[in-house]
Amino acid sequence: MAASISTSANPLLTSERPNRLAANVTSLSRLSSTSSIQLPVQLRCVRLGNHGVSTLSRSRILPVIKASNQTFSSFDDLLANSGKPVLVDFYATWCGPCQFMVPILEKVSAKLSDTVQVVKIDTEKYPVIADKYKIEALPTFVLFKDGKPLDRFEGAMTADDLIKRIEDSLKVKQ
Repeated sequence: MAASISTSANPLLTSERPNRLAANVTSLSRLSSTSSIQLPVQLRCVRLGNHGVSTLSRSRILPVIKASNQTFSSFDDLLANSGKPVLVDFYATWCGPCQFMVPILEKVSAKLSDTVQVVKIDTEKYPVIADKYKIEALPTFVLFKDGKPLDRFEGAMTADDLIKRIEDSLKVKQ
């Protein structure tokens, strides 16, 4: 199975799909990625399933950000050949909390560039990988070390909280 996975602090996320987020999100662009932001509960995590709830369809224009794509023969190949732990962000382009995490992941990747590799996987393009790791909510972050899941956490969070969680996981479980 060949997979092309974006591995960068600057993922390319563009979408013309309708926003299917259940919450009324009218101005995500006004949200800041500072650690003082508190997301409403309904924006922290989006549940996936057969009985999704949707709002009025509306196109979203997301910022175009420079990306670096690497191609691997498989996701397992990427995990096995990484010289450092891999933080995988399982996301969808229509997911509001996932889009909120874009600048936060950029900060995390920049700060922890010597410690972890950040990889984003679109669950709609790679459903087999999402199913393998039982991704049921978005965003879901899985921290892999030596090709195996080390820690897993769901929902949007601040850069400081994400960095602390990653560092604590790597310290405790080494």
